Amino acid sequence: MPAGVPFFFGGETMEEKTALITGGTSGIGLATARFFLAQGMHVAVAGRDETHGQNALRALTRRTPSPHGVSAPRGDGGAFLADQGRGESGEGDSGGSDEREIRKKAGDVQGEACYFPADVREAAACQNLVRDVAAAFGRIDVLVNAAGIYLEQAAEKLTEEDYARVMDTNLKGTMFMTRYAMPFLRQTKGSVVNVSSDAGLHGNYLCSLYCASKGAVTLYTRAVAREAAPFGVRVNCVCPADILTPLTEAQLAAAPDREAALREMASVYPLHRVGTAEEAAAVIAFLASPAASYVTGAAWNIDGGLLA
Repeated sequence: MPAGVPFFFGGETMEEKTALITGGTSGIGLATARFFLAQGMHVAVAGRDETHGQNALRALTRRTPSPHGVSAPRGDGGAFLADQGRGESGEGDSGGSDEREIRKKAGDVQGEACYFPADVREAAACQNLVRDVAAAFGRIDVLVNAAGIYLEQAAEKLTEEDYARVMDTNLKGTMFMTRYAMPFLRQTKGSVVNVSSDAGLHGNYLCSLYCASKGAVTLYTRAVAREAAPFGVRVNCVCPADILTPLTEAQLAAAPDREAALREMASVYPLHRVGTAEEAAAVIAFLASPAASYVTGAAWNIDGGLLA
């Protein structure tokens, strides 16, 4: 789609707006980054692993069309790695020379991607990440909280370490990213899209902790939507079921017969298949766009009819 064409053929264009995506180096987050880049947005992808971040940048610069419909030869001018190793700082701290360096790099980026290393399990890292992205691009219009982990474990075997690992990533990260991004989103009347799960809407076998974390994300979304609405900020979540992501592929690879395991996984869905990361990303992109300007507090199923 050429630059300037309204997103989903309705409302204003998303061109030149800025999206921050946690968990943006793989799976649904990476697919969402591709969607936004195709609209000419500035996209900051965040994740814990620098190697994954570099690989994500290569994938984005290789496969994402430019806003003008031409494969973009981005190179160093189109994708960059931001150094976030400053440690804690007070709210509103500019970061001095580090901020100037980020701005210098971002000056070469037009509607393209950058990677920021961050561990959303730490509130200070969330604060630094939001500050650095805002410094780089001057604004934040969309926050996508896609960072998350999955755990299958019987309830009576769960440990305190399991609890901290799952809840800190899935819930704490979502809450503190939203907390620190909200002042910037108020300025742009932007939106938040949280990645919950079908497990955030109903119980799953051996997934009590994961269900608890995603159920909390779903209700957190609805509560914050009420708080943010008077400021023109929309907050929604998506609730995907089984999606073909690297995590799902790892589960399938562990089965004796991958294809048989995939057929069994797909058998519970009325559409008789599992979803793709691109299908989930399309819903996220819609909810983030002006085309969904009257949608807030929603939990959108992406589940092939599982919960119909």
